[in-house]
Parts: sequence; C-alpha cells; structure tokens
Amino acid sequence: MGNWTAETREKVAVLTFRRLPDNQMDLASLDELAVLLEDIAQRTGEVSVVLLKGGVDGIFVKHADLDILRRAAAGTLSAEDAGTWPRTLGLLESLPQPVVAAIDGQAWGGGLETALAATLRIASVRSHFSQPEIRNGLIPGGGGTQRLPRLIGSGRGAELILTGRTIGAEEALRLGILNAVLPTEDFDRRAEEWVAQVARNPAPALFAAKRAVLDGLALPLAEGLALEATLFGQVIPLSAFG
Repeated sequence: MGNWTAETREKVAVLTFRRLPDNQMDLASLDELAVLLEDIAQRTGEVSVVLLKGGVDGIFVKHADLDILRRAAAGTLSAEDAGTWPRTLGLLESLPQPVVAAIDGQAWGGGLETALAATLRIASVRSHFSQPEIRNGLIPGGGGTQRLPRLIGSGRGAELILTGRTIGAEEALRLGILNAVLPTEDFDRRAEEWVAQVARNPAPALFAAKRAVLDGLALPLAEGLALEATLFGQVIPLSAFG
C-alpha cells in the first residue's frame, strides 16, 4: 500500500501524503506521486485543480528522507534515483492543472521544495518553513536554490538559503512564499474552500493561464507576450464571448 491517497471532489484532485511517523519524503513516495500526476494530466475533463496536502498532523512534508542523503554521501545513489526528485517536482510544474500546496505545519528542506514546485501555496497559522541544508554543510538539492529566489527575489531567497533559518507563516506570506494564511482550526475544510475559488473557473482558461505565467517567466518579455497572445487566441473561442 502506498503513502498517497487520491480523491476527486468538485473538479479538485486532492492528493494526501501520509508516511508515518513524520512524513519524510522517500524515493518510492516520489515515484508514487509521479504516477498519480501523470494520470491526472490525462484527466483534464474531470480535474481542473490539484490540491496537495499532508496527512500527518502538523506536517506537510517534514523533509527528504535522510536515507537519500546518506546514500548520496556514500556514493550509492544511482543516477536514476538521483533524478527522481527533480523529475517529480517537474511534473508538478508541467501538469496542465494548477497545483495548490496546502501546508498545515512543517515544510522544511524537501518539503518546502515540494511546495515551491506548486503553482500556489496556502498555509495554516501554525506552519513553518526552512531550507536548513546549509547548517549541515549542504545546499538544497531539490530545486530550492532556483525556485525560491525566482519566487521571492534573489536577495531574500539567498538570505533564507544561506542562514537556514526557520520562518513562520506570516513572514512567509510577507515574503511572497505564500498566497494566503488560514486559521489552523478546520484547516482542511478552509483550504478546500479556498481552492474552490480557483476550480470554479473554466478549465481551459486555468490551464492556459498557468502556462502563460510559468512558461512566460522563463522567456524574454517580448517572447512572453507572444506566448500570451497565442494562448489567448486558443481559449477565446471557448470562452463566454465565443
């Protein structure tokens, strides 16, 4: 039996990670998530948004399973295994559907990196975040050095990575890591209500908007504007104005 459960409710695919005792992300769980995402990518008629959450109280994803780091240090991590993390997080970004990470508690190291690969991030008041790798003589290896500075700016991103300090939900909101902070009480219900604001919009427009924003950020402005124009032309015949 795997460590992920998947349910679809009102056009939202809810993926819940539960790996006892403390939701450390291992390679098998990453592979399992990749299979779920590949399936969801084919279900654009049924699923408009993906909601990613933790199933252990107070933890989204604690961090990467330390066995991954031990194997890497010992030189026993194969190239295929080493590529599991970037491959799976890349699927979160390339998925047609927007992905919302709903964080209720700890998201450190690989947990924060998983959330950074989502399109949007919301969290409970009790949540806390860190890229603590520097304190152990390492650097983030799951995309943190690239996605975090791109999200909040190079100076702020570098400061969090170089100090390894832990921040709370309100600071994460101010920095731009989070899109919203919700009460901890009844967080799951509140998170689904928040995501419903996105899911109620027409799916083709959601998919096009995600691609315009994410792909456009990797392009010079003129090329990004051209991409936007192309995607606009693709969705307008399907819109209420078509």
